[in-house]
Amino acid sequence: MPGTIQSIERAAAMLRLLGSAGRPLALTEIAAPLDLPRPTAHGILRTLRAVGFVDQDRDTARYTLAAALRRLGSEWDRHDLRSRAMNWADSLAGSSGQEVLLGMPAGAVVELVHHVFRPDGSPQRLRTGEQLPLHATAVGRCLLALAPIAVPRPHELDLQRYTGRTVVAVGTLTEHLAAVRHRGWAAELGEHRTGVGGIAAPLRTGGGLVVGVLGVEGPVEELFNGGGTPHPRLVEQLLNAAREISAGLGGSR
Repeated sequence: MPGTIQSIERAAAMLRLLGSAGRPLALTEIAAPLDLPRPTAHGILRTLRAVGFVDQDRDTARYTLAAALRRLGSEWDRHDLRSRAMNWADSLAGSSGQEVLLGMPAGAVVELVHHVFRPDGSPQRLRTGEQLPLHATAVGRCLLALAPIAVPRPHELDLQRYTGRTVVAVGTLTEHLAAVRHRGWAAELGEHRTGVGGIAAPLRTGGGLVVGVLGVEGPVEELFNGGGTPHPRLVEQLLNAAREISAGLGGSR
């Protein structure tokens, strides 16, 4: 039978050591009991810091377990996600000229935890707290395709028709989701609200886990060209913002 992965065993032992110490530990206090060379121990600790499992005090350079370990088995804290993402979401609204949505999976829907108005001064309402269908919105499809464990499977959804363009066949929806997984972002053209479309990109933590979604919504004719493809500059702006937010969550750029 294949053996265990030594680096994971060492990381697990290190977390147990930090959890049982009852105080912050220096690098030497971690390396010695685990019989690890200091450079090896430091490399593991650096990785654990990057994924949010270990904290290091700036003044003493000592290590402790991070609060992120308490989130294992539960969804990412919505207030934390909002605080880490809102500056980039606000900036995206300004550069794109469109509404920006920050959402998280909430059972069979996407719940908006942050909403930024279009910057054109038009009459709008705050949508924070609004719940959107998974199958008929870009933010929802992004989660269906890229966070399948956090949401129901397509055949378990109530595929309600909202407009004449809404996809209500499981097979067709599954094909759309395959395309989302291939390109890494989602789009919809007037399937939830007539004349309003959207594009969305995933927000990832360390290791690539999708915990939320960033979306742009606006008139179909402003987001898409005549062939139904989003304007490349808009996609680039969205993906750049999603990468920066993900980097702040512990993901890679």
